Amino acid sequence: MHWVTKGLSRYGIVVAYAILIIAVASQSDRFLTKRNWLNLLDQAAPLGLIAVGVTLCIIAGIFDLSTGSVFALAAVVAAKVAAIDPWFGVAAGVGVGALLGLFNSLVMRTTGINSFIGTLSTSIIFRGIALLTTSGLIVSVADRDYKTLGTETFLDAKLTVWVFAAVAVILGITLARTTLGRALYAIGGNPEAARLVGIRVGAVQTFAYVASGTCAALAGVLTSSRTGSAQADIGIGLELSAITAVVVGGTSIFGGEGAVWRTVVGVMLLQTIGNAFNLLGVDPTYKQVVQGVLILAAVSIDHLGRRRVR
Repeated sequence: MHWVTKGLSRYGIVVAYAILIIAVASQSDRFLTKRNWLNLLDQAAPLGLIAVGVTLCIIAGIFDLSTGSVFALAAVVAAKVAAIDPWFGVAAGVGVGALLGLFNSLVMRTTGINSFIGTLSTSIIFRGIALLTTSGLIVSVADRDYKTLGTETFLDAKLTVWVFAAVAVILGITLARTTLGRALYAIGGNPEAARLVGIRVGAVQTFAYVASGTCAALAGVLTSSRTGSAQADIGIGLELSAITAVVVGGTSIFGGEGAVWRTVVGVMLLQTIGNAFNLLGVDPTYKQVVQGVLILAAVSIDHLGRRRVR
């Protein structure tokens, strides 16, 4: 019985997702089609990129609520620079995300304020910069090369899907198989204990912020490439959707526990719920209710589990 409980604790999100797939497939013959799943994966890629970056932060015991704004500012910068050179525009957008992540880390380390409040504040700053940069207008890119990354396919799947998969694999291996990954878990579990054993807490958390900013920027650039445009108000609420996916996937909101593969499943579960609502003709308003219930359930289970351990 113990191994059953342990298995459900570790792979419960997979079981829940499998049940969801079976339930929706029984109600819609379009759900399991290749076209629907390719579309589902394409829609999941931007959120997935942001979520895997946020996973590193939450495991390390910090929050990054600026990802939606980083998403927008990176897209704007990429679109503007792409007017000069499309591939330099892509590099500039991703580079901006890394710099904004570094800025977040410097602010948190310098001021010592809570990362939740700190990154909420910087998100307002980043969004404001995006608004000033565009003057509230849409930035359009006519260059076809710039649109390649967001629209071209490989083995029938969009390049955005392959980018998401590559980033998830790289960060997943980093967390599970490297000294840096073990340091992220240690800091999230007990930062003081981690510091006492020689882990450079500030440097490791800086890596998490930079990774999160880079992932959010990459998502913004890919989205801008797909549409051929960018504006300051895109990505609003994405930071909360990303945290939702991370928590629903089973990563502890209290830090020190979780995995990238869990986040990927969490992202797909949320996207599948939205897809199911569309296929079955359910009012999309209920999607927010379902997501809220999932967050409450995930956090409650995590909290109760920690109380039992204590």
